[in-house]
Amino acid sequence: KIDHYGGPHISLQVDSVQRWMDDLRHMTEVECMCVLQAKPIGVEEDSQHGELVLTSGVGAGDHVARNNLQTLLRRALVVSTELGKMFQRLEKGRWQRVHSTAVRANCHVRSLVHEYGAARSIPPEMQKYEKSLLEKCMELTNITERCLHTDDEFFLKSMREAIHEILTDVSDSFSNMIDMALANEIQVCNFVHRPYKQYFVITSTIGTSINNLLSLTQDGPQLCSIIAKEGAVVALFKICRQDRFRELYAHALRTVASICSVEEGINQLDKVDGILCLADILTDESSVEAARAEAAAVVAQITSPHHTSTQHLASFLESMHDIVTALIKLCESASCGEVFLLASAALANITFFDSMACEILLQLNAVHILLQACRDQQRVDTPYSKDQVVTILANLSVLEPCASEVMQEQGVERLLLLLGEKPSSPSPSEGAACERVQQKAAVTLARLSRDPDVAQTAIQLKAVPRLIQLCRSPTERNNSDSVLVACLAALRRLAAGCPSSISAADHQQLIKPRLVDSFLLCSNMEESFV
Repeated sequence: KIDHYGGPHISLQVDSVQRWMDDLRHMTEVECMCVLQAKPIGVEEDSQHGELVLTSGVGAGDHVARNNLQTLLRRALVVSTELGKMFQRLEKGRWQRVHSTAVRANCHVRSLVHEYGAARSIPPEMQKYEKSLLEKCMELTNITERCLHTDDEFFLKSMREAIHEILTDVSDSFSNMIDMALANEIQVCNFVHRPYKQYFVITSTIGTSINNLLSLTQDGPQLCSIIAKEGAVVALFKICRQDRFRELYAHALRTVASICSVEEGINQLDKVDGILCLADILTDESSVEAARAEAAAVVAQITSPHHTSTQHLASFLESMHDIVTALIKLCESASCGEVFLLASAALANITFFDSMACEILLQLNAVHILLQACRDQQRVDTPYSKDQVVTILANLSVLEPCASEVMQEQGVERLLLLLGEKPSSPSPSEGAACERVQQKAAVTLARLSRDPDVAQTAIQLKAVPRLIQLCRSPTERNNSDSVLVACLAALRRLAAGCPSSISAADHQQLIKPRLVDSFLLCSNMEESFV
């Protein structure tokens, strides 16, 4: 018989013995563990305090440093998990478990601190956090033990508040210490703090360093934020401003895009006028497509609607015309779907926050370029690319001249095809992308149907039966409420211009009631086309 943690289950009548066996699994002799785990393996004789020097033979050293950082992250996760358990058990008043968790957390913290300090030099500021953290962990262990020997509710209530305060201090101190440790490891792993001449002369060396840095950014937002604070964005843009490193532009910009997934990365980009550098690369016809595509990826990242800070967009507006022009040209000349996706995603984000971008795109014949791209499977080959195209069209459709351009390019036919977009695999992300395509296609059709010619063309192309089908059949819209609302709005727009295009029964259920009532009717409807 196997229990919940994967070990053999022994049935005992004595609860205290079983509890001791459960706790024993998580107990360690900290001193022994430190001696064993802190022994370095294959350290070079000339290395100082475990510091890894980045040279043209960086592979092995960086691999060790990378492993050190991964180990630190894993150990930090263990401690954070134990502290989280303590908060939960403290709220429930499970004092025995609170104490055992405190003991385990104390062991893990001491092991981590001793192991980390034995293998490398520790900055003085970090040493202060370590000392304070160890003292608080011991205090936490002692105070939780006192709660095991009393049933006094008043005493336990007061202790709960005190323990909660200490536990909060421990969590904050541990978080600060780990941030410093990660920053220390990042300095060892990459080039951002190295002397310029030593590390930037050899292109292959700096290329390896950039790849290592990119790999670090994949370990989560916490690391990205620390990497940004350590000056990585500044260093990467120094590379992108020098012609002799042109072959590294794409790698550097890909790393910048990853770092800019966090606010600190965007702030650093803004401080070094990174947007001007991006504009220069995008508009430079001699730049290779890969570099321009990665510059587009950075633009897409920093203009994402998910970012709460918009301070950087002020400097972006100064270069917007050049950037938008370069991006639509990149969409037109893209050699593959990935390049088109990056350029169109950047344009889609830009059209959300400034209407001037939409006006610029119309002047640049964007409707023709985008709809032509939709007919080219080499460029628009996934629902994700179609999502970007229809997003741009939806935002352009608020401008009056857009309708005539869509008509010239047989765009209504394309919108109806997009209304039928379905996933080719069971992937949830692909299914969500198809829903967005359907929703935005319906929104675009509704907006464009203000023009009588567009509305008449849509009706002739049998847009009404398709919209009704999407409203009445949950499976056709993948049970999406947003698609349902958009289709109801488009249907009502077409019905307003041509009431005879809709049957009396459909009019009674889908047009005549309030929108919310039609929505409730359709959202509760079983499969039916009657």
